[in-house]
Amino acid sequence: MESTSERLLTPGEVAALFRVDPKTVTRWAAAGRISSIRTPGGHRRFRESEVHALLRGEEPIVEHSAR
Repeated sequence: MESTSERLLTPGEVAALFRVDPKTVTRWAAAGRISSIRTPGGHRRFRESEVHALLRGEEPIVEHSAR
């Protein structure tokens, strides 16, 4: 079994990188512009590699998960 230990970022951390409000990041996730992972507590987390791809202007592969 392969273990992935990619760092997950909070909406606040992503917002700081893009210089936007954390609510904007949440709206992006709701609109499918960036994929997110839900914690057991219902909080959103974002894959660091995808966030950095967006910062570089690349189109990441967005995996749509069941909501």
